[in-house]
Amino acid sequence: MLYAVVDIETTGGHASANGITEVAINIHNENQVVESYTTLINPRQFIPAYITALTGIDNDMVAEAPYFEDVALQIYQLLNEKVFVAHNVNFDYSFLKHHLAAAGYDLNCRKLCTVRLSRKLIPGKASYSLGKLCSALNISIQNRHRAGGDADATSILFNMLLETDHEGVIAEMLKKSSKEQVLPPHLDRASILRLPNQPGVYYFKDNKGKIVYVGKAKNLKKRVISHFTGNKPNKQRQDFLRTIYNVDYVVCGTELMALILEANEIKRLWPENNRAMKRYEHKYDLYVFEDQNGYLRLAIDKHKTNNKSLQSFNSLLEGYNFLNQLIEKYQLCAKLCYLQKTATKCTAHDNGQCFGVCSGIETVAVYNKRLNNALAELQRLQPSFALVDDGREAEELSCLVVENGTFYGMGYFKDKTYLADGLAPIKNDLSIYQSNSYILNLILNHAAEFPQKLYKL
Repeated sequence: MLYAVVDIETTGGHASANGITEVAINIHNENQVVESYTTLINPRQFIPAYITALTGIDNDMVAEAPYFEDVALQIYQLLNEKVFVAHNVNFDYSFLKHHLAAAGYDLNCRKLCTVRLSRKLIPGKASYSLGKLCSALNISIQNRHRAGGDADATSILFNMLLETDHEGVIAEMLKKSSKEQVLPPHLDRASILRLPNQPGVYYFKDNKGKIVYVGKAKNLKKRVISHFTGNKPNKQRQDFLRTIYNVDYVVCGTELMALILEANEIKRLWPENNRAMKRYEHKYDLYVFEDQNGYLRLAIDKHKTNNKSLQSFNSLLEGYNFLNQLIEKYQLCAKLCYLQKTATKCTAHDNGQCFGVCSGIETVAVYNKRLNNALAELQRLQPSFALVDDGREAEELSCLVVENGTFYGMGYFKDKTYLADGLAPIKNDLSIYQSNSYILNLILNHAAEFPQKLYKL
């Protein structure tokens, strides 16, 4: 079997916006390096000063170097049908795959990461960065942070790993079923193997144990592995993969429960990589307040975290439509609900729809009583129910409870007779979670789709 031990230097940390400045490839036959190739490359972009300070490669050095497309065929032929070996292999592989694709070549190699291999075959080292690991193993690196020097050091390290591998670790890692080649360099395969094929929520952690991402899954093992497949070259993905050192999880009875737990955990933990769910909030609410004349007034306004609302809406139009329905049904005044801004009486007064509160005809007591009756009926119409579904194991059931149109909480129990005594005893055994329109809509849509799971309370 032939291996291509690779190192590259670049203008930045991700392939989609950065170029390659140097490539080194050592062809290894499992015993020794039998062929070497190295070249500077003109990246067609400015090399930042901090990169020059690290590598010594500046703009003048690459001015007369070939462009990547000029050497792409030779690089592709050296890599094709070899096992691609590198220290933090997914970084080098993502760059070369991206730039070879731009030149018309489709690179598809099996990969080996010498960071991951070293952790398995030479455990207990303080650091597995190339420089510190080589220092600990007495491997001399000539021209550190140059492609040729680092590729040569990686080749010597690879020799040591081959000699140390008495248990067939490398052969096992190269199996398609192992998934080793797709995992981030610092994530132990054992963390993946212990994941169940069940719904739940997973937590990616960095080297200090801080949670950097929370996700939900219908199948925990399959979903977590899917994060690492492919070789997307964008900065966000590459930075994300480098931060992952461990993964924890919580099993849920259903995918719906996983969705709800995910939403609550993101709000609780605020992980730096959960951008989409962080941005979610319902935008508008229905509020009631008393004005200086004593009249109760309804208003649609932007969501305020510390203000108690009667109802939440995803858009201003949705809120206005709902408020108009209340006004028509309960003969409220559109002017007092801020839907009309006339200086005089509202337009509905003339046709008898409004009883003249905006003209001072209807008293505070009479108007407020009718508005309170409307709010009371609105509250009575809010649903209270339980959704009963599969649990985390065969002898268990799950339960989600909505009380008066608000998600209350969820939990697990053994027998459906548990529901016979109504809502009060159930609530004592549930974990309470934050409710918002996103979560409530998830539950209501699920209840509409699966009415057989619904228990009215």
